[in-house]
Amino acid sequence: MEIKKDSKLKGLIKRFGAIGLVCVFSLAIALTIAFNVPRGQQVSNSMAEFVLPMHNATIVKDYADDRLQDNPTLSRWEIHLAIDLQSEDMNVFSIYDGVVKSIRSNGLEGKVVEIDHGNGFTSVYSSLEDDVNVQQDGKVNKGQQIGRASNAAGNEKLSGGHLHFMLYKDGKAVDPNIYLDLQNK
Repeated sequence: MEIKKDSKLKGLIKRFGAIGLVCVFSLAIALTIAFNVPRGQQVSNSMAEFVLPMHNATIVKDYADDRLQDNPTLSRWEIHLAIDLQSEDMNVFSIYDGVVKSIRSNGLEGKVVEIDHGNGFTSVYSSLEDDVNVQQDGKVNKGQQIGRASNAAGNEKLSGGHLHFMLYKDGKAVDPNIYLDLQNK
């Protein structure tokens, strides 16, 4: 009597069925792709060159894109795509070299300075006093004073004088905590 050997593939199909085998192979392919595709924005050494927008500042309201925070001025809960900072002297500084993209003013945000830092980074400084130290299309240096924080932002008036700071990467708001050394604030 001759014993017939089945191939390993036939044995797997008999044991797990064709659908089970397809699922196992699909999972293996998905895991291979997942572990070889780069994950979100990584902090590199070049990002450590940013400086803080205020000296000796305290975070009075942190960045939150995944949870709602109370805005007592507007009497509502909302996401907060910025960090609000206060310091004793209220001076505001550019986080990096760049070009002033715009200077504008409105009742909700107060005076706003937007700086293009290159490499896809743009910083936005809101709730500034009307008198700023920069001009539209002018160059700024890292650490250069651009103005002073105030309570000019009507949408956060009850928060008192503060800087409302936003950071964008490739046109999308990002958490400044990732790029700035704010751990002890």
